[in-house]
Amino acid sequence: MAPDLHTVPSLTAHAGDNHPDSLQRARSESSTLTSAAKDSAQSACQPQSGPMLAEDCWVLSGPTAAGKTALAIALANRLNAEIISVDSMAVYTGLDIGTAKPTRLERQAVPHHLIDMVTPSELYSVARWLADAGRAVDAIRAAGRNILFVGGTPLYLRALRDGLAPLPAADQDFRNQLLAEISGSVSPESGSKMLHARLAIIDPTAATRIHPHDTRRIIRALEVAHCGKRLLSESFAPDPHPIFSQQMMIIDVPRSLLNSRIDQRVENMFAEGLIAEVRAAVALPGGIGFTARQAAGYTESLDFLAGRIPLADAIRQTQQRTRQLAKRQLTWLRSFKNAVWIAA
Repeated sequence: MAPDLHTVPSLTAHAGDNHPDSLQRARSESSTLTSAAKDSAQSACQPQSGPMLAEDCWVLSGPTAAGKTALAIALANRLNAEIISVDSMAVYTGLDIGTAKPTRLERQAVPHHLIDMVTPSELYSVARWLADAGRAVDAIRAAGRNILFVGGTPLYLRALRDGLAPLPAADQDFRNQLLAEISGSVSPESGSKMLHARLAIIDPTAATRIHPHDTRRIIRALEVAHCGKRLLSESFAPDPHPIFSQQMMIIDVPRSLLNSRIDQRVENMFAEGLIAEVRAAVALPGGIGFTARQAAGYTESLDFLAGRIPLADAIRQTQQRTRQLAKRQLTWLRSFKNAVWIAA
């Protein structure tokens, strides 16, 4: 039976732009699906090797620095739920400050899953996250509790909602060729835009969905086209999971306030030892791998440690990249017209 969110105190909820209804309406609409219809929809939309979504699953998302962690703990306690992280950077051990992971006390208050899964040198794919999430859901259900997915990584949320179509495995040699092209450019941003322009010719549908600065996803889309018999865009699911959008909550923060929070958070990260955290990670066997170093703050810290930019520029560039990330997250999250937006 779905938990009642009206037991959660101090939450002001409003629906998306086209759905000015309350949280109760979103919940009641979800409950109108018959069991047979839900079973049919779930089997059609079920992610491969991922979790089976049902009414015991809830999603809390929002842009970076929106305050997801504190609200998630309050919600989880009210819902008798455990938290599954939907954060592509929280999976890395030792990268704590720059990823704003829940603290040890917060993780003691509510069990968290899919945090500190791999070392910074390892590649961690969305397919692996989906499989790990499926195992976490099974374990939580076995304990008789509900599931609260918390995070703002659109790639992971999309995989949770839509599943993953079979795609070719990584081709490290091809990736290295593309990375070499970027490193030979005037700047990482110009190299990323160059690859994005190439993607627009090969797979224009994928290019429209991937930001020109999202180097990791651009490279993956080019890799799929290079290695496989299909394009990345051909794996996009046309319809969302019926449960997913009805049981999703998104934190809504005014843009000016969000930007202010981001700037302050980044300043705090550097003051609390982000540079030392990166230096320690670099000293580990394998250092910081390609995926982990893409997070805002880590690229800039590496540039500072290499003497390429001063500390003030590292802070400023991290703030700018984080604001851009939040904008992309919000653009994607607005596609969920049935989600409940919570004013923060």
